[in-house]
This record gives sequence, structure tokens and C-alpha cells, in this order.
Amino acid sequence: MPFAPVFRSEWLKIRTVRSLLAILLVLFAVTTAFSALATQDPEDQGADPLFAALSGTALGQIAAITFGSLAVSAEYREGAAVRLSLTAVPRRGLWFAAKAAAIAAVVSVVALVTSLVALLAGLAGLGDAADGLTTADQVRGVAGGAVYLTLMALFAAGLATLLRSGVATLSVLIPFVLIVSFVIGDALGAVADFLPDRAGQAVLRSVPEGTVGPWTGLAVTACWTAAALLAGAWRLRRQDV
Repeated sequence: MPFAPVFRSEWLKIRTVRSLLAILLVLFAVTTAFSALATQDPEDQGADPLFAALSGTALGQIAAITFGSLAVSAEYREGAAVRLSLTAVPRRGLWFAAKAAAIAAVVSVVALVTSLVALLAGLAGLGDAADGLTTADQVRGVAGGAVYLTLMALFAAGLATLLRSGVATLSVLIPFVLIVSFVIGDALGAVADFLPDRAGQAVLRSVPEGTVGPWTGLAVTACWTAAALLAGAWRLRRQDV
């Protein structure tokens, strides 16, 4: 079976699930609103202007993770949906690739628009404090932010396929990005720079603070994502649905 019709089928599934569309709206609203609000505090004007303008990404990633997780876990509710999907597409690897591609396509478009609007809102709040940002910095921040959010959605999708549970996936990932990275991360030293969220967010800084650069950080996050997807694909192939 060709890839295109399977991808189109998974794309239609996403379009017809209202909860998933609502999550995308939350991704846009939370990211842009927090970026706008976070740059209104005069005490924060001396911080990295690019990171400050895109600070809403730290909260928006929760919506991206939720989207990736629920897009997969919806298939496992009572087992009916995934059985129908795999009956229509017996090649499990093909189906999973199409599912991941559909998630990536949707999130990347929404994330690109979101990152651009968030940057504009953040720059408006920063005012003169953002004068030092170059066009290259801003383009990297917008493009890198979109790639980062897409990778986090796919990371969640891979883990949800491995665990076969949206609740379990969110119970692992949300505390991880909110607690491990921001509370425990500093205590881990340089090791924390290689956590999936900390590494990927290096692309949002005009001057990276850790041991990984902007694109190297995204590559680290991509490796985490690839590992999660491979683990999910392995379980999908090995075990009954």
C-alpha cells in the first residue's frame, strides 16, 4: 500500500477529533500570551531578549506533548480504533510512519505560526531591549522553536505508542519538563544540557548558556525523539493490539 493514502487517512483522523484541534488552539494561545506577558516586567529586560520573547514556548510545549500523546493514545481506547487501523493497513511500520508524519505536519505548521506571533508579541513587550537582536537570530528562533515543538510532540507520540496510554505518557513527560529540568536540572550540571527539553531550547537563545549550541541542541532533542519513536515502533511490531 502506498504511503500517501495512509498519510491522508491519518491526517483526516486528526482533523475530525475536536479535542486535538482544541489542543492546537491552546498551543497557540498559551505560547503567544505568555510571551507577551513575560516581557512586560521591566526587571526581565536585561535577560536574553530572544529567549524572553519566545519564553512562552516553555508552556506551549506542554500542549505539543499533549497533542502527540493523545493523537496516538486515542487509537488504544478499548483497542477498537487501532485494530481497525491495522486491519486497513496491515504493515504496522507503514501505519506508524504515516501517523508520525501526520502529527509532525500538523504541529509544525501550527508551531511555525505560533513561534512567529509569539516573537512579535514578545518583541513588542521588550521594546528597546530587543534592539540588539539580528534578523538571523529572530529567524533561527522562530524556525528552531517550531522544530522544537514538533520534536516534543513526536517524542510524546513515540512514548505513547510504547506505553499505550496517554495518561501514563503525560504523567511521565509533564513532570519531567516542569520539574526535572527546571528544579533538579541545575543540580545535574552539564548533564542537564543533554535532556531533551533543555537541549532543544538552546535554539531559542541568542547566546546559548550551556554546553550545546542551538542546532546541536536540536540534534540532541531529535535523538531523544528518534529513540522514543523506534521504541514505540518496536512495541507495535512485537505485541498484539
